[in-house]
Amino acid sequence: MSRITDFNLGPRVSMGTALLAVMVMSLACSMSMQYGHADVPIADSAEAVQPLSRGQNAPQFTLRTVTDEAFVFNPRELERPAVLITFRGGWCPFCNLHLSELRHVVKDIDALGVDVLFLSGDRPDQLYETLSRETQEDIAGLGYTIYSDADAQAAIALGIAFRASQATIDRRRERGQDVEGSSMQRHGVLPVPSVFAISRDGVIEFAYANADYRVRLPADELLAVAEELVQ
Repeated sequence: MSRITDFNLGPRVSMGTALLAVMVMSLACSMSMQYGHADVPIADSAEAVQPLSRGQNAPQFTLRTVTDEAFVFNPRELERPAVLITFRGGWCPFCNLHLSELRHVVKDIDALGVDVLFLSGDRPDQLYETLSRETQEDIAGLGYTIYSDADAQAAIALGIAFRASQATIDRRRERGQDVEGSSMQRHGVLPVPSVFAISRDGVIEFAYANADYRVRLPADELLAVAEELVQ
């Protein structure tokens, strides 16, 4: 009897181990989908991105502050609703225009009890320096909170990361812009400029992403989104 038991022990352990592995993988996948951590591949173009949408749980990711300290965005521990505004970097003229336009509503949104977090593709030491002089003057004193997503962790988690064309990379280098100092250092990754409004319980209540980087969510519409978020 013991010999039969010993004989069958190996296969049983193997099957049990395999079953346990499947269960762990299934749980991990379930948690990933639930909290937006699925290993979504980087899209080949801006048009091919698959952003997270309304009703989905926002993902957790780590950003860097202007002093290069880690900042963990944990949607399950929010003290206030949050609006995430992603942009390509200070080198992008349309990003500068959008940041300048939003100066008209950022204070009002904060007064509603909603945090506004800007996620830039630039590395920490370039977060403000690469912005145009006009933009720096426009947002001075408004307390803009800009974080670095140079490693594209947030962009990938949010489903808005794509591979920039070689022409885009070459054009930036020809202009003397520091490609290695931004999310471009990670396989030439760029984020599609987007807006995500997240409730205190970590659920995405509004999502906007436009493959055309020249088109951004207007300031008055962003304010309306924030007002809806606190109702």
